[in-house]
Amino acid sequence: MFKQSPPENICVVRLSAIGDTCHALAVIRAIQDAWPETRITWIIGKTEAGLMADIPGIEFIIFDKARGRSAIADVRTALKTRKFDVALCMHASMRVNPIYRHIDAPVRLGFDFKRARDFQWLFTNKRIGAEASQHVLDGMMSFARRIGAPPRDLRWDIPLSTQHLDFAAEHTSGNQPVLLISPCSSERAGNFRNWRAENYAAAANHALRKFDCKVILTGGGSDTEASYGKDICRLAEPGIRNLIGKTNLKQLLALISKSDVLICPDSGPAHMATTVGTPVIGLYATSNPDRSGPYLSRNLTVNAYAKALGHYLGKSVGQVRWGQRVRDPGAMDLIRVEDVNDKIDLFFGR
Repeated sequence: MFKQSPPENICVVRLSAIGDTCHALAVIRAIQDAWPETRITWIIGKTEAGLMADIPGIEFIIFDKARGRSAIADVRTALKTRKFDVALCMHASMRVNPIYRHIDAPVRLGFDFKRARDFQWLFTNKRIGAEASQHVLDGMMSFARRIGAPPRDLRWDIPLSTQHLDFAAEHTSGNQPVLLISPCSSERAGNFRNWRAENYAAAANHALRKFDCKVILTGGGSDTEASYGKDICRLAEPGIRNLIGKTNLKQLLALISKSDVLICPDSGPAHMATTVGTPVIGLYATSNPDRSGPYLSRNLTVNAYAKALGHYLGKSVGQVRWGQRVRDPGAMDLIRVEDVNDKIDLFFGR
């Protein structure tokens, strides 16, 4: 699309969630590597901006969903006098699609018809090519390819200050290998991605006994996460450090970067770990890790998705739509402690 002459400025739209904004950043870095002079403006969610908004070389426009309809008006005001060569519409949802009408660009590039959720195709005028069975990151990279900026080596380079790194070093320093556990996914109706606290405690005990790991818990400030932290510490051997509810996103990323390996379900920290090269033991049963798993840690993923489909839906992976979720609270119980311990052994026994 822009193979002969790179665009002067690009507007990227990807508001949330943390994992998807990590994927979007990889796309932006690919564009920057191909066209260093191209100016990039990124419309991003307020929470996600807490991790990304200090990245140099990118202009950020913050969308604060807590402001309701006023959030759209805020973005419209910020874009009022702006013109772009192309808008990369990498977020398809009822809440986000109206934003595209306020972007003055001759090309508004969206998803193909199958992936253009909530009628996104009504708000865009060009589309990426249709591809079956792609990882989310690969799907987003199609935007860079479509405009003529083929991806090179993946990179993210999210800035971390000395204070953030010192915070992480305070908790990870020493000669012990560091196992970080982020036990919970985001709280949404029908999410059902969380493994049981007693299972995490058993896996932590295995790492403590066999590999003398320093085990650290991390997570947000919700009541569910606080309860998980207390239960894991109560059920596991003494010595686990509980940092749940005690980090912001930058501190969390620094903590992940200083850890040897992360255990977590399908959640933002899995993709944050990918950005800093920390391996992930991902726990997947209700969602397909081939679509949304930690991109660079597939050999460490505990994959019970096919088993969950068969048990709860009576179908195989090939019989359901790509991205089909298993919405049953018992699905994560199909992941056995032994399965996770095997991955711990695989990682630390290298």
